[in-house]
Amino acid sequence: MRKNRQAELIKQLTQSQLIFHLYFTQILVISIAIILSFFIFPDFAAYFSLFHWDIKWIGIGVVNGIIIVIIDLILMNKLPKRYYDDGGINEKIFTGLPVWKIAWLALVIGIAEELLFRGVIQTKFGLIIASVIFALIHIRYWTHWFLLANVIVLSFWIGLIYQWSGGQIIPVIAMHFTIDFLLGIYVSKNGLSKIDEERIL
Repeated sequence: MRKNRQAELIKQLTQSQLIFHLYFTQILVISIAIILSFFIFPDFAAYFSLFHWDIKWIGIGVVNGIIIVIIDLILMNKLPKRYYDDGGINEKIFTGLPVWKIAWLALVIGIAEELLFRGVIQTKFGLIIASVIFALIHIRYWTHWFLLANVIVLSFWIGLIYQWSGGQIIPVIAMHFTIDFLLGIYVSKNGLSKIDEERIL
């Protein structure tokens, strides 16, 4: 019943309305990350140390993002549609969207969510807590075990890259961006008439 109500609500919203809500959510996430940063980091230098530019680790982030997309595409074409049914939200947002808008959306999402969940929460509380909270905010997947498991696994994967890189935020932003951008293009070009992909976070 809850899935049916969600599907009906999505049908009532236009693509522009969904994108507006997406931007609003990401602005809220960035605001929370900035506010919490003042309490977690002793000074600005400590905060900006997260933004170390390391080409090797940025490349590792991009490669890992591509690997995740490949795994997703394989699973999407092997498993029944219901396993990736997110109620049609990603399909409605990304279908027919120009590449530059997909890139911008992916960048905003990648920066906002990684600043909060890796840069702030994981830095302060560790990988497990950051991954669990990341999964918990995706409320619409609580009743969908497969998508919820995907979110948790993905969050741990990104968190491990952050941890192994020595706490560099740019590689995980690059990884998150790669996943959302490539899958966003896939949705836009294919219309996802048979697949609704959760990985676009």
